[in-house]
Amino acid sequence: MGNKIILPPAMLGILGGGQLGRMFASAAKNMGYGVTVLDPDSHAPAAEFADVHLCKSFTDPEALQYMATHCAAITTEFENVNADSMRWLAAQDIPVAPSGDCVEIAQDRIAEKNFIRDAGLDVAPFLAVKNAASLEGDLSAYLPGILKTARLGYDGKGQVRVKTAEDVRFAHAEMKHQPCVLEKMMPLVSEISAIVTRTRAGEVACFPVAENEHLNGILDVSIVPARISTALADRARQMAMQLAEKLDYVGVMAVEFFVLEGDELVINEMAPRPHNSGHYTLNATLTTQFEQQVRAMCGLYPGKTDLLSPTVMVNLLGDSWGDDGSEPHWEILMTAPNTKLHLYGKKLARPGRKMGHFNVLATSADAALEQARAIKETL
Repeated sequence: MGNKIILPPAMLGILGGGQLGRMFASAAKNMGYGVTVLDPDSHAPAAEFADVHLCKSFTDPEALQYMATHCAAITTEFENVNADSMRWLAAQDIPVAPSGDCVEIAQDRIAEKNFIRDAGLDVAPFLAVKNAASLEGDLSAYLPGILKTARLGYDGKGQVRVKTAEDVRFAHAEMKHQPCVLEKMMPLVSEISAIVTRTRAGEVACFPVAENEHLNGILDVSIVPARISTALADRARQMAMQLAEKLDYVGVMAVEFFVLEGDELVINEMAPRPHNSGHYTLNATLTTQFEQQVRAMCGLYPGKTDLLSPTVMVNLLGDSWGDDGSEPHWEILMTAPNTKLHLYGKKLARPGRKMGHFNVLATSADAALEQARAIKETL
């Protein structure tokens, strides 16, 4: 495959048709590429922006063969896609970014944390809980902690806070003794994320670091630039780039960090794709994270990531819609000259479901945050 450059109007494929796929498709179409989306949901948000929607499972042989025949390069919008499907596509001599191997590591918290630690980067103390026998020893080094399922956990799902060894064993039994990670809870000062882009040729670019606030386990607000020292932000970017290099990663990857007292940084997790905390890039950086995704998979040099304005991104969940499905009071957002609304085209609003987001661009992060909070309260 080498480092061949793929130019418009080539067809690009994406596994997954959610909001990240929709924003990828929009970026690719704006750049002149065609887009094929594979997603079993007939109402997949990305389908509205795609040239072709293969409404089949991620392991469907006919759908995969179609992509192998028609697409010049393929990516994914979420980590729980079938890694074997990605490896099969790569075996057809098609650039697949990220690789199935990278996605497989990110799918399993045990593999992910071991990889990060083996790469020489700090993680919170953790215990791999492969079965009930893993919990027979002294657990005090990991308590109080959080027991997380090793697979398929996101947005706070599959996680239980535990204080005692008895709590851990009970929680593990409730999780039907599936593989888990017991992670020590750290005294957090804040949470931040760095989104890195890496090409096949090893060219790397990193976006400005975002400071993230969560509500009920779901990202609520991202503040950019993060309210941390320049040195700490630089270290987070360096760690994200080091992890991408160790993985031989190609594509866009988000790395989430815990900031501890004394400006200590530990990696919480990685996401092998664009990330919710990078949605500020749609309005506030020279290049968006979705354009970077296109550029990386097509062998193009990463775009510049300069921050054009301090920005706050606010997630819009289904909770903001009425019980009867009535829309929020958009006029508050639409009449402010420095706000940008992005809706994901989802038909059904339900509590906790990501329906869209908005960005507030202001002269300072604090000013943007104050305005963003006021808008959210009135929606």
